[in-house]
Amino acid sequence: MQLPNLLEHDSLAEVKQQAGAWVPLLAKRCHGDTQLFLCSLFAPVCLEQPVYPCRSLCQVVRASCAPLMEAFGFPWPDMLHCARFPPDHQLCIAVQFGSSQATPPPASRICPQCETEQKAEGMMEQMCASDFVLKTRLRELQAEGGERRLAAAPKRKLLKRGPLQRPDTRRLVLHMRNAAACPCPQLADLRRPFLVLGRKAGGRLLLGALYRWERGNREMRFALKFMFSYPCPPRYAPLPGAEQP
Repeated sequence: MQLPNLLEHDSLAEVKQQAGAWVPLLAKRCHGDTQLFLCSLFAPVCLEQPVYPCRSLCQVVRASCAPLMEAFGFPWPDMLHCARFPPDHQLCIAVQFGSSQATPPPASRICPQCETEQKAEGMMEQMCASDFVLKTRLRELQAEGGERRLAAAPKRKLLKRGPLQRPDTRRLVLHMRNAAACPCPQLADLRRPFLVLGRKAGGRLLLGALYRWERGNREMRFALKFMFSYPCPPRYAPLPGAEQP
């Protein structure tokens, strides 16, 4: 690979540090060419002249992935503004594995906040990317502006406070962005408590991940025990170029 890369990272250590923040997005598979687009920037092939991704490649990846990123409070970063990349008639990396159009999500796709696997490593990675973690019961409020809203019960346990201030915790309402029409299996039964992870962005609390609280779950117990000692990647949240909450 060529250094500096196309994002002006000077060392392999810096590339690994910055690229690590994008791994969760790749896992969501929001578009078939997401990895191609990101690798072309972070790890460009050594050539006499750098070859950038085409503007159309940036546009289709952004169209499919930006709504998912926004659901977690991460705007599409300015450093990846598609206008900075060359048009398709120039020498550039074109759309290859995905459609030339944005990849539409399946109609029955589970809300991204609810696509959670109860494995300790994945839970701790989610905790790294979250501002706050709490155990609470929930009740669903009326949807608003395409968002689902959940109110935490007055009796709750903050396991990671992060930037939450007293007004935030007085009446704690969680927003699930772009989630009004997608199913969330966890919310089918509100009688049991949940482990809730989220971020504070734009003065609101955004739900990032939702787990059913299971007292006997070894993976959950392990993740909670070591959540503060887990080696989170530097600058894990927000994504590079994203706005600070």
